[in-house]
Amino acid sequence: MTEVDLAFDEQEYLPAVAQDADSGEVLMLAYVTERALERSRETGYAHYYSRSRDELWKKGATSGHTQELSEIRVDCDGDAVLYLVDQTGGACHTGHESCFYRTVDGEAVGEQVFDPDDVY
Repeated sequence: MTEVDLAFDEQEYLPAVAQDADSGEVLMLAYVTERALERSRETGYAHYYSRSRDELWKKGATSGHTQELSEIRVDCDGDAVLYLVDQTGGACHTGHESCFYRTVDGEAVGEQVFDPDDVY
């Protein structure tokens, strides 16, 4: 499936960082399995693996806030991937543009772009 060796962990997961292809903003961190990565490559849209629901999911399947892939990169050790995406709507289920919308002190620094009660 892949041209490079990937170092999936013992549960067969690999961390995947989604980054806005235009702005460079880091949008979210999730996990992929080999199948999720395969689906992403086949469809051109970001797919992840939900560890809590134990299922493959397409980002935006319920919210419509999809991530169209621009490129998939692999880090030097092969133990993480970077999805460069064109984000439609917010990336975070809280309604924020990015999941990284607050500082460690709790200060909100990111923009809320939708009401999660209207989507989920």
